[in-house]
Formats: sequence, C-alpha cells, structure tokens
Amino acid sequence: MAELENPNGMRKLITFLSSLLQRVAESNDLNRQSIPLKVSVFHGLTRPTISIESYLERIFKYANCSPSCFVVAYVYLDRFAQRQPSLPINSFNVHRLLITSVMVAAKFLDDLYYNNAYYAKVGGISTAEMNYLEVDFLFGLGFHLNVSPPTFHTYCSSLQREMLLESPLDLPSSSSSLSLKIRSYFNEDESSQQQQQLAV
Repeated sequence: MAELENPNGMRKLITFLSSLLQRVAESNDLNRQSIPLKVSVFHGLTRPTISIESYLERIFKYANCSPSCFVVAYVYLDRFAQRQPSLPINSFNVHRLLITSVMVAAKFLDDLYYNNAYYAKVGGISTAEMNYLEVDFLFGLGFHLNVSPPTFHTYCSSLQREMLLESPLDLPSSSSSLSLKIRSYFNEDESSQQQQQLAV
C-alpha cells in the first residue's frame, strides 16, 4: 500500500479507521442492553473525552511507527473482535484497544519501537495499565500476531475499496440507520483466503 508512505494517504487512513471504529463503538453501545457484556481491563469507567480520530492522530504523531502498523493494528482488532465476541468494541474500550493494538503491531513489525512506558504516556494511561493491556490483548489474540503478505494485501485492498466507496463525511445522521458492513474477517487457515463479511 504505497499510498501510506505519503502524509495525505496516512491522514485518509486515520480518518477512515477512526470513522469506522466510531461507528462500530456507537453501534455496540446501542446493542449493549440486549447483549450481556464482559468487563475487561480495556474498559474505562467513563468514556474518554478525546475523540477516536484525535486519539488515533495522537498515536500517529508520537508513536513514529511504520504506516504498516496501522493496517496490522486493524487486522489485530478484527482478530480480537472475532475471538472475543463477549468483548465488543465500544466507546468504553476502543481507545485502550487502539493504543494496545498499535503498540503490539509496532513491536512485531518495526525494528525500532518505543517501550511500554512511552506508549502509556502517548495513550494517557499508566505504565502498569499498559502492561496489563498488552498481556490481555496478546492472550485475547491467542498470540496470533503474524500477518501473512496475502492477508496484509487483502486488508489493504479492503480498506482502499471501503475508503473509495464511503466518505467518512457522508455518515448517516442517526445511529438507528446504521446497517454498514463494518469489518471483514479473513480466514488464514492453510493457504485459503476466504472472506466473510460481518455486519454489526
């Protein structure tokens, strides 16, 4: 995804990912009355005051990780949501899941990366909390961190297609009209690349 190397491409990706995560969180907030939720270390007591987009921009600005980390973080969030259906992404946990997924992606992909204390400062949490989040996230993923080149390409293509089809500025005004295909789960078993669309 060569577009990620230029600043405008990254800004578009950050805007789109934050819009996507915002819609997922809002949708799951609405559904939380009907679905029993498990509270985890990712849940805050209150909703953070910083928007998802501002938070993601902050991570991008200070983490100095490669652009690929944001795509891989998206893959990790997708895997996490698939493996942990009782922990849906909502407005109480999305920020902590974001900082953790980007940090884990940077550690796995990049040769040079910051330590947990630095990511904790960027994320506005304590180092001890960042450590707990990392461990819980890794167990939540089943330590399935490798993203094969075909899977990476598939997610990039899916993101590019969605970014072209849907402008984040053209969001529905009401949450009740939310019938969007929010994320894709890609099965990496053996060499088959099977795509299943999951609707939120």
